[in-house]
Amino acid sequence: MLTISYGDFAKLDIRVAKIIATEPIEGKSRIVKGLIDLGNGDQRDVIIGGAQYYKPEDIVGKTVIVVANLEPKKVAGVESNAMLLAADVDDKPFWLTVKEDVPLGSPIK
Repeated sequence: MLTISYGDFAKLDIRVAKIIATEPIEGKSRIVKGLIDLGNGDQRDVIIGGAQYYKPEDIVGKTVIVVANLEPKKVAGVESNAMLLAADVDDKPFWLTVKEDVPLGSPIK
C-alpha cells in the first residue's frame, strides 16, 4: 500500500455536500451529470458514477462527502468540479455520507 504524508492529506478539502439535481448524459450509461450544493452559494457540476445501478432522480437529495479542491476534469463534455467519495463494491458505488444533519460545506478532518 502506498502511504502519503499528513501534509499531503491536509491538502485535501473534504466537505459535506448535497446532490440537488441530476440528469442523464446522452450516450452514457454509467455516469450522470450532477449538481451539488456545498453551502454558502457554492454549487458545482460533477460527474456521478453508478448510473447503471441508480436512477438519476433517486440520488437527488442525498448528502455526500466530496473532495472539493480536486482539479476540474472534463468528462463526456461536462466539467466536473469535485469528486464524490464512495466505497466501491464490485464496481457499485456506495457514497460516503453523514448520519446526523450536518451543515453543507462542513469540513471533514
